[in-house]
Amino acid sequence: MESSRPIGTVWLLDGLWKLLGIDQALVKVLDARQFRTDVERALFALVANRAVAPSSKRAAAEWAGKDAVVPGIEELAEQHAYRAMDLLVDEHTQAAVQEAVFFAAANLLDLEVDLIFFDTTSTYFERDEADRDEALRRYGHSKDHRKDLPQIVIGLAVTREGIPVRIWTWPGNTNDQTVIAQVKADLRAWRLGRVVTVTDSGFSGESNLACLKKAGGHYISGVKMREGSTKGTEALARQGRYQQVRDNLRVKEVRLDSDPGRRWIICHNPAEAERDAQRREEQLAAITEELARIAAARAQDAKKAKDRTAKAGLKRAARPPDTVHRKAECALRDHPSLGRGSGSPRPVGYPSTAPRSRRRRTSTASTSWPPPPRT
Repeated sequence: MESSRPIGTVWLLDGLWKLLGIDQALVKVLDARQFRTDVERALFALVANRAVAPSSKRAAAEWAGKDAVVPGIEELAEQHAYRAMDLLVDEHTQAAVQEAVFFAAANLLDLEVDLIFFDTTSTYFERDEADRDEALRRYGHSKDHRKDLPQIVIGLAVTREGIPVRIWTWPGNTNDQTVIAQVKADLRAWRLGRVVTVTDSGFSGESNLACLKKAGGHYISGVKMREGSTKGTEALARQGRYQQVRDNLRVKEVRLDSDPGRRWIICHNPAEAERDAQRREEQLAAITEELARIAAARAQDAKKAKDRTAKAGLKRAARPPDTVHRKAECALRDHPSLGRGSGSPRPVGYPSTAPRSRRRRTSTASTSWPPPPRT
């Protein structure tokens, strides 16, 4: 009995797999262990299935043995697929594979690794309960606004071209302020050389900045305009002349006597400042109109209560119910764009990764990166 199965796409992926050195990295890490099955081929089969015909691990095992030709594999048992994934979860294995892939890509693309951008995000799972003990799926601050679901935190470091350097995963209740030390240590082991690390204001704590500055390291970190720090307020208040960088961006450099080892870059967007001013006037007008409506409704209720008192012949008017009006005031206070919290600063800095429509007109960035030599 003869059969035919497609091979073209999988064959191409196998070539890329070997070109990036993933096969050798896995063999090097797993060589000391005695396995009866080829774990590297099993992992490649799962990756190829995800790229060609995404399915579960059980279906992927059947796909690799019956629906496609995977070089080096005649058939793939379901338990072997699960076992291969368990081995890949090991932190040491992940680090070795990611290092091999990155340096292979860096050589192929001739990447210049002088800037590394780092940030975190979260993703949630559609399940009722979090994992127990020290598992990954935990409840935490959800950037997807799903605090009711367990999640994990994902960290990603990329080059200035957007090429991934390394990925991390942490339990869903991990605080951003606690991961920089691990990121710094893991990347230091790769010996990337002199690298400037760029983060947003979520990592601008003094302990994190001190960690980034260790061993001659440099950083650029966004800072919230009104975070309340003494140095940030002092930097914003310092006089100086702006330099035009783009049509919609001008910057000035500030150095503080109280913090000589750090530069502060104040960024100003004239076009955004004008839009902010217009938006503020519109918001104030909407707030004034809503407050006037609440006051008018409250006065009308008071007049009705007074009329009822006079009609009943009572000497003292009963106080009208005020619950509805208080709820309306609370709703206005908690409104996402009109309430008290709407004026709180968003994470901003230079360079900014937020959409242009949400950037504020000014921002600051603290940096330990020395300025370029004057020409």
